[in-house]
Amino acid sequence: MEFNKVQDLIAETLGCDAQQVTMEASLADDLGADSLASVELVMALEEATGVHIEDADMEHFKTVGDIMAYLSSHKE
Repeated sequence: MEFNKVQDLIAETLGCDAQQVTMEASLADDLGADSLASVELVMALEEATGVHIEDADMEHFKTVGDIMAYLSSHKE
């Protein structure tokens, strides 16, 4: 999935400005994702990409770059 699409999805789900969503941005510290928002984000990513994300894998998502790396390594 292209970064721009993931960027828009994260901004929409977390209610932040898309310009804040960079590869280095921390989901919690920079974008304000709490545990509920993280679950909502994973559900949105799964729906948009068709990639199932395990709960254990979700815990490793600290930055936007972590999400991009996961999606690129798990695309069908």
